[in-house]
Amino acid sequence: MNFFNQIFQKAKGDRYIWIVIILLSLISILTVYSSTATIALNKGQSVEVYLLFKHVIFIIAGIAMIYFAHLLDYKYYAGISKVLMIITVPLLVYTLLFGKNLNDASRWVAIPGTSLTFQTSDLAKLALITFLARMLTRKQENIKDVKTAFIPIISSVCVVIVLIAIANLSTALMLFGVSILLLIIGRISIKQIAIVSVAGVVLLAGVMLLGPRGETYKSRIRSFANPESQHSDKTFQADQSKIALATGGLIGKGPGGSTQRNFLPHPYSDFIFAIIVEEYGTVGAIVVVMLYLFLLYRCVKIVTKAPKAFGALLAAGLSFSLTIQAFANMAVAVGLGPVTGVPLPLISMGGTSILFTSIAFGIILSVSRDVEQHEKKKVIVGEIPAMA
Repeated sequence: MNFFNQIFQKAKGDRYIWIVIILLSLISILTVYSSTATIALNKGQSVEVYLLFKHVIFIIAGIAMIYFAHLLDYKYYAGISKVLMIITVPLLVYTLLFGKNLNDASRWVAIPGTSLTFQTSDLAKLALITFLARMLTRKQENIKDVKTAFIPIISSVCVVIVLIAIANLSTALMLFGVSILLLIIGRISIKQIAIVSVAGVVLLAGVMLLGPRGETYKSRIRSFANPESQHSDKTFQADQSKIALATGGLIGKGPGGSTQRNFLPHPYSDFIFAIIVEEYGTVGAIVVVMLYLFLLYRCVKIVTKAPKAFGALLAAGLSFSLTIQAFANMAVAVGLGPVTGVPLPLISMGGTSILFTSIAFGIILSVSRDVEQHEKKKVIVGEIPAMA
């Protein structure tokens, strides 16, 4: 007990964000336990042994990574971002050429010596956001200069976005949106932001029309826009998700009461929000939505109070990325967007994706820790004249 007490005493940063992390983790364990029951039984193994135990290990490892990431001064992430970008670009290329192909998409790379795989786009998101925050901070004195500021920044954004979009358009679109938000906060001129936006739209449209997964992207958009004119297999996931939503009611069927988990192809990841609504009803859905909104609110407070531009941009980029991803996942589950394959942060079962999400939370808390220390210094300095 003393060991755990010491750990919690050393945990710094926004206490409310820590509470949101714990609550989302508990919701994740409960929902994954329920949503994986069918697949585990089909494989002839108990849920606890086959999937739940593995998921709990990743959740615990994720919380540990949050803890250690938040202990590192966020300023060190500026240097780390350079290394991440050097690794990310060739790794994305390698993934497209030699990555593991699932559902006609080469998004995964096997981790040597293990049976695990990870999506390189998870690393790319972290790398680009931290690198953008660093570049925008360092170029503030000549932020309007095209040659020394605009071109280096826009080139890094475009290269990473295009490489992700070839296999994962939804993630590329969200990351592009976060990048635009960072450019606005980083005081890039409106004219230059317009140029970036047009260039990004053209590149992403080119990938969608001419890329190797172009037909998949167009098929999903057609299925979303005109579901009644599509074959049932094209809208199967969305239809099953809508059934889960419709039968959930106000308070749901109760934990473990889902029936649509037996029909949804990915009830534990892409459509986990539908299972939450089915089992915990509208009340459960509102709780999850409010947790993410409250997380965004606490992160915005960190951004406004951060004493350094790098910390503010870092917290803003990572928090926007997490919340946009969360609402994109929930929008797909409730039929407000085409099927994307984007997980619900800290709730979906995802293995290594949980770890990358945890690192993002840890960095946000590191910035929050610096804000707390800065606030304490201001209080102490303000008290000195009164004490005199």
